[in-house]
Amino acid sequence: MSTEKKSLKEKVQKAKEQKAEELDDLSNIQLIVFKQGEEEYALNIDQIKEVVITPNITKMPQSPSYIKGVANIRGNIIAIVDLEEKFGIKSERDTLNEGGKNFTLVIESEDVKIGILVKEVPNTLAVSKGDIDEAVNVIHNSNMDQNYITGIVKIDGRLVILIDVFRVVSESDISSSNKIAV
Repeated sequence: MSTEKKSLKEKVQKAKEQKAEELDDLSNIQLIVFKQGEEEYALNIDQIKEVVITPNITKMPQSPSYIKGVANIRGNIIAIVDLEEKFGIKSERDTLNEGGKNFTLVIESEDVKIGILVKEVPNTLAVSKGDIDEAVNVIHNSNMDQNYITGIVKIDGRLVILIDVFRVVSESDISSSNKIAV
């Protein structure tokens, strides 16, 4: 094969790879958006098993204050986490004590099952991967560890903070709460 043909094949291959990367950037991902305090946060929909009305929560001794306790959701005992407390967010009302309904985002991985408390029914949002700004070091005055943040999405003048819930809640905290419950 001549050098010219080889070079042409390499250029074609490179162009195909570049086009595939561009298409990957344009592909949409689904997010679940919810409020914590006055800020909006989002999780990748793939991290969420379901959204349920928050069931009765049994407090667990010797667990971090942001772990409100455990609850029975469809036969599974899971730790219930209050991200407002974890992040140090001031709230107008207590997440659990207002007489209104609260909701729990049930998060599941191979190793961990947890519930995230939210005050309102979360919304879904489709964004292209290219719309997610991964330069998260712009948030300096946050109580949140920047390792939790995977990106920022700007939608209609609003900023939505994309977080990785598995980084937020350490496995040791959850597993110790679940062991006590069993």
